[in-house]
Amino acid sequence: MTATSRSDAITFQGRPVTLLGPPAIAGAPAPAFTVLAADFSPVTLDSSAGQVRILSAVPSLDTPVCDQQTRRFHQEASTIDGVTVLTISADLPFAQRRWCAAADLPGVQTLSDHRDLSFGHAYGLVIAEFRLLARAVFVVDADDQLTHVQYVPEVGQEPDYEAALGAARKAAG
Repeated sequence: MTATSRSDAITFQGRPVTLLGPPAIAGAPAPAFTVLAADFSPVTLDSSAGQVRILSAVPSLDTPVCDQQTRRFHQEASTIDGVTVLTISADLPFAQRRWCAAADLPGVQTLSDHRDLSFGHAYGLVIAEFRLLARAVFVVDADDQLTHVQYVPEVGQEPDYEAALGAARKAAG
């Protein structure tokens, strides 16, 4: 298991922000959540039960770092059998569909937490000042246990891709 603990010193453009919700902990059960698919249908953690999942939280797909994070996890995780990447943001499903079409990445699974921030609150990611999600990566194994947790200390920085992908490879066997 790998972990980067959530510091309450998460920053956005160098300024501290307030995160709502308890931090997720590597080794603990993955918290349940409900988000929306592109067609506004509900998606839960149980929707992908039995799979290894990379939960990639981004503030907004319309920013360069979020775009890069989504592309890189999609491209690299697609080479690992049994691993699914779920990119979750507070963007509206309309915006997520537009991004996917413009990025020419039809296989990317983007999920919207805009309705009630269920995922953000469950994983301690809601930036109170902006109603956006902080940048973080979680790896959930096939038994719904968190095997990797990374809260990126500066929202504008990229996550540790190698650590997350390594944890996903290990969880996938």
